[in-house]
Amino acid sequence: MASVLLALAIGAGGGLLFNLLTIPLPWMTGAMCATTAAAMLGLPIRAWMPLRTVMVGVLGIMLGSAFTPDTLGRATAWWGSLIPLLLYSLGIAVVIFALLRRLAGFGPVTAYFSAAPGGLSEMIVVGSAMGGDDRTISLMHTVRIMVTVLLIPLYFRLFEGFVPTGMSRMGRVEDIAGLDALLLVACALVGYPLARRLRIPAAAMVGPMVVSAGLHLAGATAARPPGEIVALAQVVLGATIGCRFVDVPLKRVFGILMLGAGTTLIMLVIAFACAQAVQAVTGLPFTHVLLAFSPGGLPEMSLISLAMNADPAFVATHHLVRIVFVIMVFPSLFRLFAGRAGGGDGTSEKL
Repeated sequence: MASVLLALAIGAGGGLLFNLLTIPLPWMTGAMCATTAAAMLGLPIRAWMPLRTVMVGVLGIMLGSAFTPDTLGRATAWWGSLIPLLLYSLGIAVVIFALLRRLAGFGPVTAYFSAAPGGLSEMIVVGSAMGGDDRTISLMHTVRIMVTVLLIPLYFRLFEGFVPTGMSRMGRVEDIAGLDALLLVACALVGYPLARRLRIPAAAMVGPMVVSAGLHLAGATAARPPGEIVALAQVVLGATIGCRFVDVPLKRVFGILMLGAGTTLIMLVIAFACAQAVQAVTGLPFTHVLLAFSPGGLPEMSLISLAMNADPAFVATHHLVRIVFVIMVFPSLFRLFAGRAGGGDGTSEKL
């Protein structure tokens, strides 16, 4: 437990520093950078996944509170961006797969599931089961999420002149009434086990989000998790990402960082072009579409949308659809075109 507390302390320190420097999304990006540096320096830090599960549930409750009757009315227009999102997911997977095979020498299974823009946990499990190198897949997706989380808020700050304000408008712990607090806790206690039983992807977030959305749409409560708890969730998520580099040789860390950063930049450029096209055709706000198409994780991109006040329901729904699509379609496509790998695919450990 001492290693977990050390990771959280380092993450909180990084978040505080980034907050003082007014860097976008400071508590998550600061925690992520600080714990990554600590891991590379060999400090004894460790993530505690049950805590991450709780914090992801908090974000799910927060996202659910963003669903309103008006949101449901707008949802009919989302098909104009959801269908291009699926095509984009297929397109970037093909491009990145080819690059990882030809330039990095990845085996077919590892390259495929490193390129697939699905959830990190799901891609590790499926890729490993089909014979891929689970550590390489994990690190590639970790870098993808890390680079996206760092660059997207920075882009909007530097080129769009946008300063995140969403978090500052959240309430405080003492402002939440007792009944409202109980209802918010119930969202997690009911939603997560139910979603897990139904085997819904990203159950820790989606379950509480759906229950929270139902309560808010029904008018049972208008409360949302306070800003202090959401900031803590950012620190936990950021620290968890950084801790994935623990016990990875420095040479391999640098190799994966360079490769992952390069492929993520390609994904982001394609996402930018797609968002411009979707915005031109549908009239949807460019900010919302770019956040929906960006190759980050569901919890991380949802946090960014909350911070930017950019329709969290829209962004979260698109990322959830992408994850479900990848989980349902990509393994079957791999079996169809490449065959099932046996005991591994020979991915080089030099990276």
